[in-house]
Amino acid sequence: MLSRLRAARADQSYDKKLLRFTGSDLLVVDDLGLRPLEGDEPIDLYEIIRERYEQGSMIITSNRALEEWYPLFPDDLMASAAMDRLLHHAHVVVMDGHSYRNPPGAKGAKTG
Repeated sequence: MLSRLRAARADQSYDKKLLRFTGSDLLVVDDLGLRPLEGDEPIDLYEIIRERYEQGSMIITSNRALEEWYPLFPDDLMASAAMDRLLHHAHVVVMDGHSYRNPPGAKGAKTG
């Protein structure tokens, strides 16, 4: 999603591409925070969150705690605004335990 928005800046189709991510009823973002956001990606993520706020649903998965999402944004004010919007009306589900991708006893599985 963010790489597509980066490319859209280059070919002047940013607004059209942004609408694609903000106009649907549901947006699923998988593995947020898996890698650091670069360049305009934090701003693009903020814009998506801002535009979707109270307009469309989002499901976000992450291996990081919510407290670790704040540093994804370039400054405290943007982080606070984004997280306020994300968490207002949110249902946060924290899952602990073994991964279904790598169940205990599977070859290469970590135990403990």
